[in-house]
Amino acid sequence: MESFKVVEEASFLGTDYLGRDVLSRIIYGARMTLGLALIATLLSFSTGIVLGFVAAISKGWVDQALSRTVDAIMAFPSIMLALIIIGGVGTSLTVVIFTVALIDATRVYRLSRALALDASVMDYVNVAEARGEGVMWIMLHEILPNTIVPLAAEFGIRYTFAILFISSLSFLGLGVQPPHADLGLMVKENLQGLLFGSFAPMYPALCIGAVTISVNMFVDWFLKTTDATLPDDF
Repeated sequence: MESFKVVEEASFLGTDYLGRDVLSRIIYGARMTLGLALIATLLSFSTGIVLGFVAAISKGWVDQALSRTVDAIMAFPSIMLALIIIGGVGTSLTVVIFTVALIDATRVYRLSRALALDASVMDYVNVAEARGEGVMWIMLHEILPNTIVPLAAEFGIRYTFAILFISSLSFLGLGVQPPHADLGLMVKENLQGLLFGSFAPMYPALCIGAVTISVNMFVDWFLKTTDATLPDDF
């Protein structure tokens, strides 16, 4: 018992239910959570922007097919869709990343499509089309540079969502699995400690809140600095 008290006192934030240092686990868990969220957000943006721009430029049946598919996916609540996919495919880091990326990509698609539709009626796009430029060239050289600011702001919002979503999946036991750790899993593992006066589950929860609030504040500052606005039809 005395050795356990020595370990407890030597740990800056105390120990968890297995006697492991909470601060070390938070540092490792934050790296896992933020890393997975970043990969999922990058994947969702690369997919959503490309499909949204293609739908806006191509129009016709391509736009209808992509938009109806996205509407069908968005008809499911996010957490329910994630439970269906992970429950059917299995739990792994790869599955978690692609599940979050799929759900996020639908939101990115709607924004990028709305931005591209506004840009597609501009003179610089019409001139590029008259010159015979291809779809990919117009996307990269005409539409993307003129929509990068609202897309960058949306990246911060989607990144926050990915952090919260991955933490929620881990809390439900469908995200990161032991012996790995992320912030959501740490809250789940130490939740019963609240009954005995332990603050071990509070520290990772506060870390999640601090990160998400910080990212949202940065996005708000970025929007005010650049004076970016979202399209009316988004």
